[in-house]
Amino acid sequence: MKIKKVQRDGTSMTIALEGRLDAMTSPEFNNRLDGWIAEGVESFFIDCAQLDYISSAGLRAMLLVAKELKGRGGDLCLAALQETVHTVFTISGFDKIIAIVATLDDAANATS
Repeated sequence: MKIKKVQRDGTSMTIALEGRLDAMTSPEFNNRLDGWIAEGVESFFIDCAQLDYISSAGLRAMLLVAKELKGRGGDLCLAALQETVHTVFTISGFDKIIAIVATLDDAANATS
């Protein structure tokens, strides 16, 4: 998995994920986002267009970040999920916990 920092605007950050978010890569995901949260990021907009796969460990990693951000008054919003990844979020019910939008342009409106 690759994590690309796309843009930071005050306390919000847009990043892009590429590859797989699973048991092998979720610790890196949490470590990187925890680091940015420690630096003052309160909301993440994540472009998932290139995220090919997410496992239960990846879902847990997303949930941990979402809970941390909510505790700080922030949000986590996912955009442009591939059909297979979106299906995992829907079946698991995580689409009710984490905001999911069609495009990054929609992300700011979903969390406001």
